[in-house]
Amino acid sequence: MYGDTDVMRKRARELREQGVDLRATADRLVAQTEHAGWTGRAAAALDERVRDRATHLREVAAQHDTAADTLDAHLAEVDRLKDLIAAIERRADGLVTEARTRVARLRAAESGEHGLRVLPDPEDEQLAAFEEPPPGHRAWLAVELPGL
Repeated sequence: MYGDTDVMRKRARELREQGVDLRATADRLVAQTEHAGWTGRAAAALDERVRDRATHLREVAAQHDTAADTLDAHLAEVDRLKDLIAAIERRADGLVTEARTRVARLRAAESGEHGLRVLPDPEDEQLAAFEEPPPGHRAWLAVELPGL
């Protein structure tokens, strides 16, 4: 399927780490302001502004967490679909191989026996004529074959 889920999982971890870093920065800014030993109106204004900025940093950190969670959910679905595609490919390969063998045997037998023609099963003909999508391609999800 498309995309390297290991690389995307690494990106989700990085987003979470950035969220942790943003929260730590917010905490550090507030702590530094509180311990500055400054008093008066300017100190109160600075304290209010720093707390406001810290709140915004924490909101951005939460957005990073949400993005990482969303990416992880997407990756779980991608992995599920990749597994489903692989299962469909394996099952289709087995069905097609068996059908092609049966059709080939009938054709070989018809040429050797007194001109008797035995028609292959229509499902075997359909399976034998199947043209596979590329390996791992999402087109496998729409494949409809007898016995699949």
